[in-house]
Amino acid sequence: MGDAFCLHAGREGHILMAKTVLIVEDDRNIADLLRLYLEKEGYTVVIAPDGMRGVEQFRTVHPSLVLLDVMLPGLDGWGVCRAIRAESQTPIIMLTAKSETEDKVNGLKQGADDYITKPFEMKEVLARIEAVLRRRLEFDKLVIDMDAFELTVDGKKVPTPPKEMELLYHLASTPNRVYTRNQLLDEVWGFDYFGDTRTVDVHIKRLREKLEGVSDQWDLKTVWSVGYKFEVK
Repeated sequence: MGDAFCLHAGREGHILMAKTVLIVEDDRNIADLLRLYLEKEGYTVVIAPDGMRGVEQFRTVHPSLVLLDVMLPGLDGWGVCRAIRAESQTPIIMLTAKSETEDKVNGLKQGADDYITKPFEMKEVLARIEAVLRRRLEFDKLVIDMDAFELTVDGKKVPTPPKEMELLYHLASTPNRVYTRNQLLDEVWGFDYFGDTRTVDVHIKRLREKLEGVSDQWDLKTVWSVGYKFEVK
């Protein structure tokens, strides 16, 4: 199959433009089909045709998500999954022609986040990818993982209370959008919360202590007399 190859695409303004999907699949037709649909949705796509090169590409590219075939030449999908899980919690969706429950359970035990059986509908694949990624946001030197409730800053996990995580996730989910303090109270704390807007200020201050100066590509900014935004430059 030759060396792994990279294909890039992006749709300006699409929130998923910065997301990279690594496809580890030895069937070129399936890989090309997945690439075509994913590129249309604004993803960047990297393809590896076997397990060993899948692990190599994972370490080089640091993708947002891995679509991983089980039946691969050389190192199989289970081996690739174990190798990735030994060093990362990057989401993995397994692809396989097998439909037995035992195989699905095995994949989940190995650390996979989801499991899709071939043949599959592309709408289903896209929906599964979006569902897995929806709870995990990645920026330069920053990972917000709401499934694990983990904040990773510059490669290190930083202990962060749940409400701070929710506030940061809410802001970062819509980069550059300005939220008023009252909007954040309603949308993060809930309409039935009776605290005042200083609660938001205190949580923002604590988040800044964790995030300030980490990257020049994003910032947690105050919009004077209005509120806050997660600015992506």
